[in-house]
Amino acid sequence: MPSRPPRANKTPDNTTAGPSIAWLAVGLLLAGLGTVLLGPILPAISLRWHLTDAQTGPLFFAKFVGSFLGGISVPRKLRWGIFSGTILSCLGFATFGLSTGLLTGSLTLFVAGIGLGQIIASTNILAGYRYPHQTGSALSSLNFFFPLGAVATGLIVASFEPRFGLQSLLLWLGAAFLTTGIGGRLGWIKPSSPNTANPTPGIPTNPGAPDLSHLEIGEQNPTLPQKSESPQLPQPLDTPTFLRFALFLFLYGGLETCLAGWLTTYTLRYSDAHLIGGQSAVVLLLAALTTGRAISSVALRYIREITMQRLGLALSFVFIAALSTSHHAASLSLWSILLGLSLAPFFPSTFALLMHRNPTPRTAGFILAVSGLGAAAFPWLMGAVSTHTGSLRTAMSVPMSLALLLLAVSFLKTNPKASTTA
Repeated sequence: MPSRPPRANKTPDNTTAGPSIAWLAVGLLLAGLGTVLLGPILPAISLRWHLTDAQTGPLFFAKFVGSFLGGISVPRKLRWGIFSGTILSCLGFATFGLSTGLLTGSLTLFVAGIGLGQIIASTNILAGYRYPHQTGSALSSLNFFFPLGAVATGLIVASFEPRFGLQSLLLWLGAAFLTTGIGGRLGWIKPSSPNTANPTPGIPTNPGAPDLSHLEIGEQNPTLPQKSESPQLPQPLDTPTFLRFALFLFLYGGLETCLAGWLTTYTLRYSDAHLIGGQSAVVLLLAALTTGRAISSVALRYIREITMQRLGLALSFVFIAALSTSHHAASLSLWSILLGLSLAPFFPSTFALLMHRNPTPRTAGFILAVSGLGAAAFPWLMGAVSTHTGSLRTAMSVPMSLALLLLAVSFLKTNPKASTTA
């Protein structure tokens, strides 16, 4: 059996210290659950507080603004961003369960949103620093758990809320965030020195999860070109590179949210069968996205991130076009599955390309947070196009255009020194 290659030295500013890989994965799973939770519980909230559809807007807005602020305010010591994010998410969701109206509900969701933004941004940036030679694979493995939490949300709400009540559900969610934060804090991995290796514990066996046992801090992949072993401090990005990656995340946030937000309505209007109240297509999309993250975590150990990124975007354009002409439940389900699989590699491969440039935590956090702006803008645009043309099928041109724009941006060259990877 060949010996394990040596690990890279760590950066001297503690950017790789923090929770083990197991606690990072649990945190992202809870973040995925918390991110989409408002949708499934909205009918119960509206009934309890006697809200119209228009009056629920401040809840989404408060959560979005909080998440954006959390993403752009990640600290240099990322472990504190993860810890504070779990505490704020605990406080936000627990007190949301105790809220009595729209004002208090919006304020508590704002706090929860800040926490979620801190967790998502800090975890992805820390993983990018910690695994410099298998960045795409590591990010894909971790981000398997985010859509897994999103997929599980509807099932958890459907089984838990009628039996125990919405308040108990939210208090238990707050407790889960608190437990994860404390557990991760107690198990912090310390910054390692050139003569000290701190292996990261793997995640317990899960038949549906990607194998993370290969993820050691700074481990090299002998199948890929190796980088210098010299530690480098994070550095500011040049303006063209910053704008390119911000555009990537802005457009992709809109693309994924357009599909997740409008696919149920599209199914109800254009499919000949409405399984699970029209939810079947979006459930299949998210399930395929989850499975695709597991597959791409392996593929990205052998295939360049830029290749996976472009292939996924090209296939996504084709599958969105096919979905927009679908009339039957079987074909709609098929295209939803294929679309989820094709979208899966984009975020981990793109964020890996960003982390190869060694940006500062604040810069990477801001770029990641920009995806929320796209998530707010483009679904609204898709609704406006649908209303103006009288056809949601025509409005599918919005996510199709986003896929093409993303593919075009992937071919822009902004840094000659990084041309071999992006």
